Amino acid sequence: MGEHTHIFQSRVKRLNRKYEAMSRGYDARLQSDGLIVLKPRRASSRLTILPFLLLIIGFVLFKSVVLASVGAQDYSERVARLEAGSTAEQVGAFVMQADPVTQLVADKIGPVLP
Repeated sequence: MGEHTHIFQSRVKRLNRKYEAMSRGYDARLQSDGLIVLKPRRASSRLTILPFLLLIIGFVLFKSVVLASVGAQDYSERVARLEAGSTAEQVGAFVMQADPVTQLVADKIGPVLP
């Protein structure tokens, strides 16, 4: 008797999960035998990687333009001044450090800048 109760409870849980999933939307499919089957829509990711990727590329491009226009020596002095400041300035100095990608892009766009 206990086994039947366990099987019943697992079926109820599965049906409740399916009901909750179908409340967010479903797709109706017609099978080859004429049976209409409803399947819950897959939850689409609301958070995509593209905005984050664009943000990172934009920030690296910004750092590269600043590095190319100011010069490597002056840029490193300004970052060193930030490192000596408050906690927020130290975080800014860590973020604004000239990484290899920034230096590479700055070398490429340096001759183009006035």
